[in-house]
Amino acid sequence: MRKNVKRTLTILLGFTIFAIVIKCQKMKVVEAPVADKIPHKLEKHKDVRVDDYYWLRLSDEEKNAEVPSEKTLKVFSYLNDENSFYEEQTKHTSQFQDELFLEMKGRIKENDSSVPYFKNGYYYITKFEIGNQYPVFTRKKGSLEAKEEVLLDVNELAKGHEFFDIGSFSITDDNQMMVYSVDDTGRRQYTLKFKNLNTQEVLEDTIEFTTGSATWANDNKTVFYNKKDPITLRSDKVYRHLLGTTLEKDVLVYHEKDETYNVYVGKTKSKKYLVIGSYSTMQTEYQILRADTPTGSFKIFQERTENLEYSVMHYQDAFYILTNHNNASNFKLMKVKEGATTLEHWVDVIPHRKEVLLEDATIFKDFLVLEEREQGLNNIRIISWDGTKDYYLPFDEETYSASVGNNLEFDTPWLRYSYNSMTTPSSVIDFNMVSHEKEIKKEQEVLGGTFDKNNYISKRIWVTARDGKKVALSIVHRKDTEINKETPCLIYGYGSYGHTVDDSFSTSRLSLLDRGFIFALAHVRGSEYLGRSWYEDGKLLQKKNTFNDFVDCTKHLVDANMTSPEHVYAMGGSAGGLLMGAVVNMNPELYNGIIASVPFVDVTTTMLDESIPLTTGEYDEWGNPNEKEYYEYMNSYSPYDNIEAKAYPNMLITTGLHDSQVQYWEPAKYVAKLRALKTDNNQLFLDTNMEAGHGGASGRFDALKEVAKEYTFILDLENKVD
Repeated sequence: MRKNVKRTLTILLGFTIFAIVIKCQKMKVVEAPVADKIPHKLEKHKDVRVDDYYWLRLSDEEKNAEVPSEKTLKVFSYLNDENSFYEEQTKHTSQFQDELFLEMKGRIKENDSSVPYFKNGYYYITKFEIGNQYPVFTRKKGSLEAKEEVLLDVNELAKGHEFFDIGSFSITDDNQMMVYSVDDTGRRQYTLKFKNLNTQEVLEDTIEFTTGSATWANDNKTVFYNKKDPITLRSDKVYRHLLGTTLEKDVLVYHEKDETYNVYVGKTKSKKYLVIGSYSTMQTEYQILRADTPTGSFKIFQERTENLEYSVMHYQDAFYILTNHNNASNFKLMKVKEGATTLEHWVDVIPHRKEVLLEDATIFKDFLVLEEREQGLNNIRIISWDGTKDYYLPFDEETYSASVGNNLEFDTPWLRYSYNSMTTPSSVIDFNMVSHEKEIKKEQEVLGGTFDKNNYISKRIWVTARDGKKVALSIVHRKDTEINKETPCLIYGYGSYGHTVDDSFSTSRLSLLDRGFIFALAHVRGSEYLGRSWYEDGKLLQKKNTFNDFVDCTKHLVDANMTSPEHVYAMGGSAGGLLMGAVVNMNPELYNGIIASVPFVDVTTTMLDESIPLTTGEYDEWGNPNEKEYYEYMNSYSPYDNIEAKAYPNMLITTGLHDSQVQYWEPAKYVAKLRALKTDNNQLFLDTNMEAGHGGASGRFDALKEVAKEYTFILDLENKVD
């Protein structure tokens, strides 16, 4: 009893000290925080790096300890000092920031709902209601006029939580049971919960530390799910759970032991097969099992082979395979019969094309729909299985974004797709593949009464990079904006993992365009904008092409007298934050301001630490620094390792304390080192969201407040804050 009392008093004392420290840190801080230098040697390949700010790193256990340690208090003290400094230095913009938030919020329809989609006898709808931050998921049986059934009211579930996210939900084929996932920390560690849709009862079955997705077998009571490694957060295990049984009885179906792979489980659109997918950056492997025999054994579809990527879709008595097999770098579509699925039986359906990237395929009863990319632009191709039809949907704008949407029904002539551009708000469109009838189901409304798409212009220009490659640069601005050296410009980039940022519409971006800004999107190498080779030329030992492309695009805008360095701002997040860190080390004189969100800036140290989430699975992207060649190349561009004593632009760096993808200490160390070495008097801010993770705030309006913060930073530098 005395031990319990003593422990309770210790905890209370710890929380009291912690609360006092936090309160003190929120007081006015006039001077820029100076982090202590505590040298920490990091040695690899006989090369010694000294990291003075390694001490800022806290483990999850240290962050979440009931009684915070002296080290934890010190780290939190520094982070809160930085937050207080940022708030103090920008307090003159606080009113404008609020006004900008309200301006952006005023363009959004608060009382809104998604276009209903039909699945297995029900229409599913996502609604937003006035004053609420989170969605309400509902459904209607058979008809849109039927009584609405609330599946999940996320606003109610989120009460009492600073962060709350529903990862996904899935409903049994008999429409009686639902499994859904919840993350209330921001670290993308989801808890699965089960709900009886007849009684609205949430069952006692609760499964923690999952990826957030789950798949039902055809018996309506067996569910398959993934769990993460508790240290690296790698998705490495597939389990089978039977409703009503304890977790101790869950069966480990598959354990992916290769640390460079992640694993997931799903179900074919035909509902015939359960599928386990193992994937690394450059290789995949699938296992299949009849969905009506959930206790059976999964069978390898095609074993993993070096540099072989493939994905599978089921139709009738065959599988269709999207793959790069046999040097099909831009991918092709192949086919194989159910009984013999290994590589030697695969045959071409849509052959490889050098100039066309095949991104995805959707199978209907009578049609095959392909998503292609040619010269950077999306195309949607429709082919009838009987061979009588083969055509593309027409898109007229110079640059745009189009993608196939939620098409869960198999036996239907209707294709749902979305379309938007930098000047055209998003539309959800149903297209009849037989009659060619087109029905616009919903057009994004831009409220406020001032938006007219005819007041804006977008175009795409091609910039010659230093090695002669042509890099696309998409641009949008108001037609009445005078384009000259005094024109402010925000240039955005990403350029990693083959992820392509398409030219799309943004209501919040209007707040910059209407204040005379140009917005430019640089389609740098590292994406797949110009096909798979565009990605290959911006990764591993070619990674610097990504940075060079971005700098060369910026220089083009300046040389063309469309702006000047005094009016150029750049933005990127995550791997795009790495891009920001690299370009300011290379050419800081080109930019007046930089925003780096959750930036991956401590590349070498992170990639050498196999205990950090995502590290081992990304050797194919960045290289394995345990090999000297990759270590030296990585070290030559890692933003944190290449900070020098020189002038840097004004910079706003943002992070989330619970980020599981780019740990908070990377941007924290980056800012600390910049403060110590930079020779200028420009602004440098670190804004740490103490409640959020990699994606930032969870509520739709809280997220908009973060955008308002970022835009206010730029507009203040441009002296456009009233």
